[in-house]
Amino acid sequence: MSFSLPLPARHRPLPRCLSLRSGTLGLSLCAPLLLGACDLAPPYAPPHFIVPDSWQGQAPFAIARPADATLPTQWWKLFNDPLLDALENRALAENGNLQAAGERFLQARTMVTKARADLFPHVALTAGGSDNRQSDDRLFRPMTTATQVTDDYAGLASWEPDFWSAIRNRVRIRRQNAQEAAADFAMARLSLEAELASDYIQLRGYDAQLSIYNQSIAYYTKALKITKTQMDYQAAPRLDYARAQAQLYTTQALKLDIEAARQVTEHAIAVLVNAAPSTFSIPPVATLAFKQPHVPVGVPSGLLQRRPDIASSERRMAQANRAIGIARAAFYPHFSLSADGGFEADGMKLASLANSLWTYGARFNLPLFDGGLRRAELQRSWSGYRQTRDEYRVTVLNAFREVEDGLSRTNRLTLENTALEKAVKANLETQNMTMTLYQGGAGTYLEAIFSQENTLQARILQTMTATRMFQADVGLIRALGGGWDVKDLPTMAQTLSMGPFQYKDLHHPRQVGDVRASEKPEQWENLTAPAPDIAGLGSRSHLAPMPAGDLP
Repeated sequence: MSFSLPLPARHRPLPRCLSLRSGTLGLSLCAPLLLGACDLAPPYAPPHFIVPDSWQGQAPFAIARPADATLPTQWWKLFNDPLLDALENRALAENGNLQAAGERFLQARTMVTKARADLFPHVALTAGGSDNRQSDDRLFRPMTTATQVTDDYAGLASWEPDFWSAIRNRVRIRRQNAQEAAADFAMARLSLEAELASDYIQLRGYDAQLSIYNQSIAYYTKALKITKTQMDYQAAPRLDYARAQAQLYTTQALKLDIEAARQVTEHAIAVLVNAAPSTFSIPPVATLAFKQPHVPVGVPSGLLQRRPDIASSERRMAQANRAIGIARAAFYPHFSLSADGGFEADGMKLASLANSLWTYGARFNLPLFDGGLRRAELQRSWSGYRQTRDEYRVTVLNAFREVEDGLSRTNRLTLENTALEKAVKANLETQNMTMTLYQGGAGTYLEAIFSQENTLQARILQTMTATRMFQADVGLIRALGGGWDVKDLPTMAQTLSMGPFQYKDLHHPRQVGDVRASEKPEQWENLTAPAPDIAGLGSRSHLAPMPAGDLP
């Protein structure tokens, strides 16, 4: 895969508002300059990648209607499970990690306001005073100088004109950082949704395995009784009875292991939905009854607009580009304006207006030599930009890899699951026939045990494969961005948390998108509070349990 990058010029000794004419420096210090329009940051554009026209992997589903071309935002509803819907909604509302990611976005927005404040004059009342007395015998003291002087002063205002857009570029960096935090929040939300869906599918896979083990244990218990009857009538050796016992007890032990794994998975789900594991439970079901979702994959070029992590990486690259402008601004003169006032009098005579004083002025600073400090910072900023550009390329490549992996998994696991369903059906028939032959004296119990073990293994393997198949669907949806779009990012204007004259509603900034400030209800502090009752939703089952076969 090839790509092209619009590389900015490495050195731009003059700002874009200055020009060279006839070998002299013509300074266009007109309205654009006074308004701080000299932007020293290089021109920026995200890298333009040349990507394939289609995916190499093929999914086991095709787009049925034009409306299905994009994933829905609530993509988990494609699995058609009400309890999963309820868990996802609760996790999005109450998960602590997601709310912490939302708060990081809100904090990034406040940093925009903080950086933007430097564009305005700072007005403050800073007062102080001192009473000073000099020695009458101080060397070289003029005779006309008072020996006691009292000073009172007050700082009024200061302002630094942003001629070279250093402050503006800092504001732009903070705005882009807020957009990055919004993309990180979207990625955290997508990861939470996918992790919860995958854990829930794994839990239902354990439920299906436990149902199979229960059916097999019931079958083996009946077989043990039949073998005991055969042994009592001298129609079978005691070896058959011992084999039947070993088979039954081994299966019971395997079931206990699955029960432990199910409890651990249930605990993980409890934490994701902000519940204490001891107060949270999900009722089991008999079958793995999900509907395989239709996942529209689109074209590879669309992935760059649908992955939050790609958007976050691109925003970091934009910030690094702006940092170059800030480093360049250090090479140009800086100005600052200030105004102060106060009183000065002999002794404590400050009440008279005649004793007042004021001062205002401008400060000019042009660094000439600093041992390479500014050049080193400019060099570092260029290297930082190249680093983010390389990281962006790696992020894009990993995104393409994850989609291709998801397509491969969903395709192969679907085919594997279909083949295993046929194998289960054949093994069930073999199990019933061998047991019938054993009861009639035409077969050995060793053959019956062999067919029973094959049947159990085939059913467990098919259930595990089906579980992995549905989890692969979740992984593919996550790789495709889960219905997110780069248009969901806040605009540059929306990143501002408050206006310069806002003094109300400072506890929570105004909402942008679906990122809200986290609340802490009292029940959240009580980790022993029972979780909401979800037993009614958990009892739903689409399919009847797969039969284990009937003993004659």
